[in-house]
Amino acid sequence: MPSYTPPLRDMQFVLHEVLNVTDELKVCPPHAEIDADTINAVLEEGGKFAAEVAFPLNISGDAEGCVLDKTTHEVRTPSGFRAAYQTYVAGGWPALSCDPEYGGQGLPFVVNSCFYEMLNSANQAWTMYPGLSHGAYEALHAHGTPEQKALYLPKMTSGEWTGTMCLTEPHCGTDLGLLRTKAEPVGDGSYRITGQKIFISAGEHDMAENIVHLVLARLPDAPKGSKGISLFLVPKFHVNADGSLGGRNGIHCGGLEHKMGIHGNATAQMILDGAVGTMVGQPNKGLQAMFVMMNAARLGVGNQSLGLTEVAFQNALAYAKDRIQMRSLSGTKAKDKEADPIIVHPDVRKMLLTAKAYAEGGRALLCYSAVLLDKELHHPDEKVRADSAELLALLTPIVKAFLTDNGFNAAVMCQQVYGGHGFIKEWGMEQFVRDARINMIYEGTNTVQSLDLLGRKVLGNNGATLKKFAKLIGRLVEEEGVNEKMAEFINPLAGLGEQMTKFTTEIGFKGFQNPDEVGAAAVDYLRVAGHLVFGYFFARMASVALKQIAAGSTDPFYTAKLQTARFYFAKLFPETATLMRTARAGSRALMDTDAALA
Repeated sequence: MPSYTPPLRDMQFVLHEVLNVTDELKVCPPHAEIDADTINAVLEEGGKFAAEVAFPLNISGDAEGCVLDKTTHEVRTPSGFRAAYQTYVAGGWPALSCDPEYGGQGLPFVVNSCFYEMLNSANQAWTMYPGLSHGAYEALHAHGTPEQKALYLPKMTSGEWTGTMCLTEPHCGTDLGLLRTKAEPVGDGSYRITGQKIFISAGEHDMAENIVHLVLARLPDAPKGSKGISLFLVPKFHVNADGSLGGRNGIHCGGLEHKMGIHGNATAQMILDGAVGTMVGQPNKGLQAMFVMMNAARLGVGNQSLGLTEVAFQNALAYAKDRIQMRSLSGTKAKDKEADPIIVHPDVRKMLLTAKAYAEGGRALLCYSAVLLDKELHHPDEKVRADSAELLALLTPIVKAFLTDNGFNAAVMCQQVYGGHGFIKEWGMEQFVRDARINMIYEGTNTVQSLDLLGRKVLGNNGATLKKFAKLIGRLVEEEGVNEKMAEFINPLAGLGEQMTKFTTEIGFKGFQNPDEVGAAAVDYLRVAGHLVFGYFFARMASVALKQIAAGSTDPFYTAKLQTARFYFAKLFPETATLMRTARAGSRALMDTDAALA
């Protein structure tokens, strides 16, 4: 059976020693009183919930799955899921980073992000039920009417009600401009909505008394394409003016998907048959409101893979220390045993260190991104808010795609550490692999994220935002460039930073002549950008570790951090050279292939 220990020490290192979150956020009025002790205490308790309540349900929830009663259209979640959710609500966890005006605790989003990493390690399928609610909450908070906010946000903040996002239809996924769901005005400010949605995570369940669906649909006179999409709030149960529940609305679950992973989460086919809804935001401007939810979800999906990377690494490491097989190539290491533990073998260490580096780099990036979101929402300086939003927009596709690619690869490597036992259900590793696979697909496939990064976030403003991130790298290089002990981290980072400008310009010029060149290069480009970002954070983390050691610290944590950073720059960062070469190879080898693909 697998186990899980919340990585509180590394979270504290990133939050307080690398990012100095309390100093960064205390200028924001809602967080003026935040302190490290409060953050640490909250995360310690959150870790207990994740490890002691959610984690024990992971394997059993996967085996049991969800069951749909086709007569009542009700879904029964796996045993223990509902009780765990009630414990979660009773503990006030849904309200952690929500607005105090609606009953929230008002803690920084970065604290909630760390809490959710632990929940994702513990049980991704369970975590998706409350997790989807955060995006729906944010969309309503940003674009809802005063009446919608007053009626729905307190219940969503408390966790009494959950939320979903209903985008995908059987004939269209990412290309939302093709959606057909219709919304007919009734005349009293409400709409009758008819259509079908698929792949709706947590679309129907028995864990909360109401589900608030945010549904994309078209008005009768809507323009074609994505410019004719509106967003509607459609509750499972009608809500009376006093907040009490009425009868069932015209939306129900018509079927559950049979999936490769996340079996404990109800991935629903939702049927809307004249369901009553109210508009969120402006007519035909639904995507603007939905993108608030989608961007939150993309950060959340990156967090899902971070959580799986961490738990897979922890278990593979424990197994590698215990499992004995063959002798070390450099001589016997465990003389008291019949063979050496497999952790002595170089390739086993490479797999373990890859997962560890992906987890620690991903944690730093996600925490930094969450701080940017906190500053975008609450910093008193308008320029800081705008700059934070711009940087976060650049990093969001990297968080989603780079972390989920890395997370799946790490899970597979950790499974490999187990050898044949990694293929056996009871060890838990094959479930981590299956669960991790979806994260590369939903909330916009990783190719879509790559096109978004290169086409919209980089080339769309001639690299202006990328240059802002490059300034952060340049500042670090200037500060640490004369430090010989930092040379092994700073030199490759500075080198890639210099290459990135020429690389981007070259791809952009070719794409101007032939748009397929952007499509051919985008996935490779995003991984290069991901390594640039990881390299920046690993250099920052190494700098902190070196300073602590120089100050006399004998804490092995700092030595471990340096060793992980060295491994990352020696074994993973050089992937960028190959990626830039394949990106530069162009589109011809892909597109001039009609005979090969006939």
